[in-house]
Amino acid sequence: MRAFADLFSRLDQSNKLTDKLYALGDFFEKSTSKDRLWTLAIFTHKRPKRQVNTRKLREWCTELAQIPDWLFEECYQKVGDLAETIALLLPPAKMKNDFPLHHWIDFLIALETKTEEEKKVEILAAWNQMDQAERLVFNKLITGGFRIGVSQQVITRAVAETFGMEKNEVAHRIMGNWHPDQITFEELILSDQPADDASRPYPFYLSYPLEEEPQQLGRLTDWIIEWKWDGIRGQIIKRKGQTYIWSRGEELVNDKFPELVELGNELPDGTVLDGEIIPFQNGKPLPFNLLQTRIGRKNLTKKILQEVPIHFIAYDIMEAEQQDIRSIPQRERRKILENIHAQLERPNFHLSQIILAPDWEQLQILRQEAREKMAEGFMLKNKKATYEVGRKKGNWWKWKIAPLVIDGVLLYAQKGHGRRADLYTDYTLAVWDGDLLVPFAKAYSGLTDAEINQVDRFVKQNTKERFGPVRTVKPELVFEIAFEGIQSSPRHKSGIALRFPRINRWRKDKKMEEANTLDDLKAFLALYES
Repeated sequence: MRAFADLFSRLDQSNKLTDKLYALGDFFEKSTSKDRLWTLAIFTHKRPKRQVNTRKLREWCTELAQIPDWLFEECYQKVGDLAETIALLLPPAKMKNDFPLHHWIDFLIALETKTEEEKKVEILAAWNQMDQAERLVFNKLITGGFRIGVSQQVITRAVAETFGMEKNEVAHRIMGNWHPDQITFEELILSDQPADDASRPYPFYLSYPLEEEPQQLGRLTDWIIEWKWDGIRGQIIKRKGQTYIWSRGEELVNDKFPELVELGNELPDGTVLDGEIIPFQNGKPLPFNLLQTRIGRKNLTKKILQEVPIHFIAYDIMEAEQQDIRSIPQRERRKILENIHAQLERPNFHLSQIILAPDWEQLQILRQEAREKMAEGFMLKNKKATYEVGRKKGNWWKWKIAPLVIDGVLLYAQKGHGRRADLYTDYTLAVWDGDLLVPFAKAYSGLTDAEINQVDRFVKQNTKERFGPVRTVKPELVFEIAFEGIQSSPRHKSGIALRFPRINRWRKDKKMEEANTLDDLKAFLALYES
C-alpha cells in the first residue's frame, strides 16, 4: 500500500507527462503481479464497489478524532475532499503493517458480507495501521472517489514502455470484460496468447476539433464527410454467437439497450461496428436527455421502450469475418460496412450518411443545417486513414457548429475540489423573469486562473447568505454561457435544462440588467424542439 500511496502522490504533484510516465513505469517495474493488475483495474474504472456509507465514515472519524460534527464540516469545506479530510483528522496510527495494495482491495471486497458494526471495527483497525498518505488512498477507494489526472492513454503508454510492447496492443488487452479475480497480469498483458475474451472491444479512435479553415486540409475529394451525432459512442460486437454492446466509457450496456442486442444477434459472426447509440423516432434523432432516461433506469418498462426507441448509426467497422481490419483504409472499411448494412433489414440500424458538396464553401453552408438535424456539425475523415487508437491529429476531425450562447448573472457560488478546494469555482447562473432572477444553469469551467481568483475575491466580499457550502452573492457579474442543446425539464426551476453548459467569457462590458431573459431561453427551446 505504501508503494501505491507514493505513486498516487507522485502523480498528483506533477502535471508533466514525463513525470507521470516515469512514476508509473517505476511502480510497474517494482510491484508484484497482483498489485500491477489491481493498479490497472483502478485506473481503468474497474474499482471495487463502495461497501461503506460515507456518512458512517464521517461519524467514525469524528469519534476517533474526538471532535464535534460542526468542526468536521468546517474542515471538510476547507479541504474540499472527504477522503483527504478524514485522513487529515484521524489521530496517528498506533501500529504499522506493510500490506500490499491487493491485500486492502480484498479487505474492501470482503466488507460486503459484514454487518455495520463489523464494518466499523474493520475500518477503524485498518486506519490504525496506516500513515496519512496510505489512509488518503484507502479512503478514496472506500468512498469510490478515486480520481487523478491520468488518462487511460497514459496508463497504456506506461505499460507499453515498461514491458517493451506496442501501445495499440496494450490498449486492446486492457479493454473488455476482465476482472482481477479471474485473470493474472501475465495472462492479460504479457502472454503471447492473451486470455480469450470474446467481449473485448477495440480502443476507440477519437477526433480532434478543427480550429482552422477546412480548406487547409487540401482537396475535399480526399475526405469522407458525415454528420456528427449527439448520442453515446458505442461498439456492437458479435463474436462466437454472442452480442456485446460497449459504450465509449467502457461500460457493458446490454441491459440498457436490448433492441441493440437484437440487432447484434443478426450481424455476421466476427463483426465489430463503431457508431452512435441514439434515441430516434419519425426519421430523426430525439433530444439527448431522453437517452439519459434510458441510462438511468434499472428496469426498462414497455412504456419507456416505446417512448424512447434506440437506434444505432454505424460509421465504421473494425472487425469483419473475425479479422481485425483497422489497418485498411477508411474508404475500404466503408465499403465493407455498406455491404453488412445492406444484408440487414432492420429499421433501427442506419448507415451514417455521407455528405456531398462541390467545394468547401458549399459544405460550410450545409453545416449550418446541423442543429435542425439534431447534429453537432460534421465529421471529416481522410479516405486513406486507418482506424487508430485514441485521439490523433490529422485524419479524423470534428467540425462543430458554433455553440448557442446566453448571458446570465452569477447568483450562487460553491467551492471546488482538489487544488481549487479553497476557491469558489462552481457557479449557478440566472436569467431575468420579469423582475426576478431565475437560476437556469451551473458552470464549472471556462475561466482562466486569474479570472477565477478575481471571481473568488468578489464572492467572499459580496456574500449575502450562506447555505452550507453554497453562498448567495450580490447579483452583479455577467457571464456568457455556451451550450450545445436545450430541452424542457420540470426538475429545474426555470423549466429548462442545457446540454454541456460552460462559461464562454466574462461579460465585463455588461451590467446585470442587460443579461438575457427566460423568454430568450424559451425562444431557443422553441427553435430546438420545432
